[in-house]
Amino acid sequence: MIVLLLISSYLLGSLAWSVWLGKWIHGVDLRDHGSGNAGATNAFRILGRQTGTAVLVLDILKGFAAVNLIHLAPVEQSTVIWMLVLGFMAVLGHLFPLYVGFRGGKGIATLLGVVIALHSGAALLAMAVFVVLLLSTRIVSVSSMVAAMSLPLWLIYRFQEPSEVLIIFSIAIALLVLVTHRKNIVRLLRGEENKVNLKRKEAQD
Repeated sequence: MIVLLLISSYLLGSLAWSVWLGKWIHGVDLRDHGSGNAGATNAFRILGRQTGTAVLVLDILKGFAAVNLIHLAPVEQSTVIWMLVLGFMAVLGHLFPLYVGFRGGKGIATLLGVVIALHSGAALLAMAVFVVLLLSTRIVSVSSMVAAMSLPLWLIYRFQEPSEVLIIFSIAIALLVLVTHRKNIVRLLRGEENKVNLKRKEAQD
């Protein structure tokens, strides 16, 4: 059963909503435009606010759903660990989606869904960090990285989370987000990272 659930989590994460909605609604492959990333940020930039919002919500939901597959498993011990593994498989599916040639996104929205399922309080505070930084800097990558790095801090200092496994996972999330944003970091250092025009929902240099 666990093996089946792991496979199911990967397949859930592989649901490439940004690619599919881009083709079905707009007739374009999102990965051939903008940043070339099959994620919600590029979907907002290329496909517009409505489609971008749909992609964001659906990507969050697949991470949330993958973790909750644990309720189908006869697991009595190390439940948190198995929830983390299910969430990891969903993110892996988003990064390397089976259905669209293993060319996926950065996994931020799917990670958010996983974190919401694991600890909604810390997830909401990290989301608040993201919103505040986005409004002040208008740079999605900076907002995403700082929000991810704030997650273990919220768990440790705000909620005094007793699960060491969950704290280690949150630190791993922060590191993963930094790794997946390494190109963004290079552009930030060069002063070339795009900013979001919050009024028109478009990107500008």
